[in-house]
Amino acid sequence: MSDPTDVLDDLRAEGDELDRLVGGLSEKQWSLATPAPRWTVAHQIAHLAWTDTAALLSVTDPEGFAAEAREALAAPERFVDDGAEAGAALPVDELLAWWRDGREQLQRAVRAAPDGVKFPWYGPPMSAASMATGRLMETWAHGQDIADALGVRREPTARLRHVARIGVRARGYAFAVRGLTPPAAEFRVELTAPDGSGLWTYGPEDARQRVTGPALDFCLLVTQRAHRDDVAVRAEGADADRWLDIAQAFAGPAGEGRPSQRRAGGDAEGDAGGDA
Repeated sequence: MSDPTDVLDDLRAEGDELDRLVGGLSEKQWSLATPAPRWTVAHQIAHLAWTDTAALLSVTDPEGFAAEAREALAAPERFVDDGAEAGAALPVDELLAWWRDGREQLQRAVRAAPDGVKFPWYGPPMSAASMATGRLMETWAHGQDIADALGVRREPTARLRHVARIGVRARGYAFAVRGLTPPAAEFRVELTAPDGSGLWTYGPEDARQRVTGPALDFCLLVTQRAHRDDVAVRAEGADADRWLDIAQAFAGPAGEGRPSQRRAGGDAEGDAGGDA
């Protein structure tokens, strides 16, 4: 069982960075539309607060979480949006306090959890390290939505290694959630670290199915924060090529993804608008 300390430290740092971004926003900025349809900046933070609350319940009261999960999964198309809507309706100071308190409580609860315990979730049960990794991935991804809404460019950090790892590990799930049989072949993934210092590698070096590119672009792709057309991630092999079309690092139904910005602006051959 892996020690969750490092990823919990990185989760705290990721949350603190996002907190610095939103902590001084005006009321008008909290109402800005983000790339997620119908979601404002407030909806994004509300979703993080709501999910942290669910994670805390999973860690501290697994039976209580299981009951809530059954109810939520009975209407999967609504339960995420409903949670975000309820939180976004709160006054900004209350919403911020809820998010800040929830993520700190989750930190303490996961750090205090017994070694080897598995926590129930909307997908498969998760270890402490996996729970923290999932929360970091969501914090980073929804933080990207907020940064996009504000026109802010965030500097990528080595914390992206957690997002990349969960994206690689979720490859089979990305196929299965769409009713597709996951490829049996091994994959090799080689990602350039954000600071250019080296490669993050996954899978056997001689695998014929290969994915290469910048770690940031890969993370944007697997969290569905960018369309494949708009990132410098490349595939070798038919299975690897198919994976990049459907990659997702999160549990739950396959999302619609983001439209291609390149196509929306028209490419060199005159294509215009829409998703690929």
